Amino acid sequence: MIYKRTHMCGELRADNIGENVVLNGWIQKRRNLGGLIFCDVRDKTGISQVIFNDEIPQELFDRADTLRSEYVVGIKGKVVERESKNPDMATGDVEIIAEDLVIYSASDTPPIYIKDDDNVDDNLRLKYRYLDLRKKKMQDNLAFRAKLTTLARNYFAECGFTEVETPMLIKSTPEGARDYLVPSRVNQGHFYALPQSPQTFKQLLMVGGTDRYFQVVKCFRDEDLRADRQPEFTQIDLEMSFVEVDDVIEIQEGFLKRVMKEMKGIEIETPFPRMTWEEAMTRYGSDKPDTRFGFELQDISHLVKNCDFKVFTDAVAAGGSVRAICVDGAAQEYTRKKIDKLTEAVKSYGAKGMVWMKVAEDGVSSSVNKFFTPEQLGEIADYLGAKAGDLVLIISDKNKVVFDSLGFLRRHIAGEMGLLDDNRFNFLWVVDFPLFEYDEKEDRWSAMHHPFTSPKAEHAELLKTDPHSCLANAYDIVLNGVELGGGSIRIHDREMQEDMFKALNMEQDEIIEKFGFLVEAFKYGAPPHGGLAYGLDRLVMLLTGEKSIREVIAFPKNQNAQCMVSEAPGVVDTAQLDELGIALKEQITE
Repeated sequence: MIYKRTHMCGELRADNIGENVVLNGWIQKRRNLGGLIFCDVRDKTGISQVIFNDEIPQELFDRADTLRSEYVVGIKGKVVERESKNPDMATGDVEIIAEDLVIYSASDTPPIYIKDDDNVDDNLRLKYRYLDLRKKKMQDNLAFRAKLTTLARNYFAECGFTEVETPMLIKSTPEGARDYLVPSRVNQGHFYALPQSPQTFKQLLMVGGTDRYFQVVKCFRDEDLRADRQPEFTQIDLEMSFVEVDDVIEIQEGFLKRVMKEMKGIEIETPFPRMTWEEAMTRYGSDKPDTRFGFELQDISHLVKNCDFKVFTDAVAAGGSVRAICVDGAAQEYTRKKIDKLTEAVKSYGAKGMVWMKVAEDGVSSSVNKFFTPEQLGEIADYLGAKAGDLVLIISDKNKVVFDSLGFLRRHIAGEMGLLDDNRFNFLWVVDFPLFEYDEKEDRWSAMHHPFTSPKAEHAELLKTDPHSCLANAYDIVLNGVELGGGSIRIHDREMQEDMFKALNMEQDEIIEKFGFLVEAFKYGAPPHGGLAYGLDRLVMLLTGEKSIREVIAFPKNQNAQCMVSEAPGVVDTAQLDELGIALKEQITE
């Protein structure tokens, strides 16, 4: 028997007093006070208090006494005014006097508590995710995500976009992150790849005349994980024909303005500020700068290039730089022990060490006092605008190491000082990226975004003569130090696309092998086009104030790319491998 509910558990209010209702849900807790049994019944909307008293049949009272946490029940009863009101509950003005009860299923004692502040180990939460999802916070996050996705579909439909599904089984064209490969049974020895993005197919849709394409799409990257990354993630993906940068940006600002209004009740101003990549790196040490606080980078190379501290002079002589951040009022808070921890942390960004200075009323102390006179330290402090009580942190190395290290430090310290206000939303466009970047591990130049990004119009000729000086017709949307999405105006001219491939030192055979289908399509008339893709998981994470995208994904993977619920990835039997024509080099054991 199933009782057809009349209300959700979190919906009942004083206006419902006197009504006969039916609730379905889980028992949050049960308390037997002798002649009264109190039960909190929960569903995704909230909790209602139910009372079984001695006026009901004894059999029903006895059945209610068997209830335990997480039993699934249906309850019929009457809404009455609650004697001891609970202002902390949305339903705290009322309670239900039970008249009947059905137990749909019993529950063992759950391994985790079903409450938001349980502080349970993350791996345990992921293993029992179906229990974790019963928490109100998790249900609210999933509902928020669903609402935002619906908003996106409605907005882009209003703007003339057609929602099109692109293939999940595609050809592997490794460029950047590693592909997830899927073996073909029918074509043994051949493999599909799961898409890292729908990039080439959405460009083909533009060639096909779709004009404006949109999709909420799963993407896959076999890369190391962190708080805002998963091996499978979701994009809000789009592409537009006959557009320039401003056209794409205008549509996106309209979308984000609506998101903030309808999802957060916040009116944001458009257009958003724009900042060049070079300015972002030199001021913030990051191409996704957090502009909610200061601590901007400052170049002091000219002050120290001839000093007695060889670490500084060598860095400048080698073409690098010496840069610093000044942290207001942090000198006393950051002890030597805390500074040592920061020094260790920046080593993961390639820095060999870190110099610190503390400014006091009577002068400047530093970790390199013996290499500088008090006057020299004072000159550096004055140049940085440091005042008594401030902490100065200095990194010297090649520019990438300096930017990465100081970019990390400024945001990490701001977090420790409580300066990262989750209720402040600073949107920013970062533009004018380099078209290429040098990959030291691979010892080669690669496309900073992807090989289909066009150079800025004024740099089109440079693509032939000096490609590594080109700036890209690309744009990233950044919110509070997190890249929400990125896009570009694509190359639609066959000759320019060939120049791009040449600049990447791709031989003709490699071009045809990887991208021959796209090159072929461009022979038959490709419109000018551009687009963008948002990370849906990241967007929801930021808007809900969560620190990890795992909090806004129903069944995320752990830090080892494992699904703790289903225990994927798993071992397959020999018969399956034989059918695929696959032999393992080394037997995998559980």
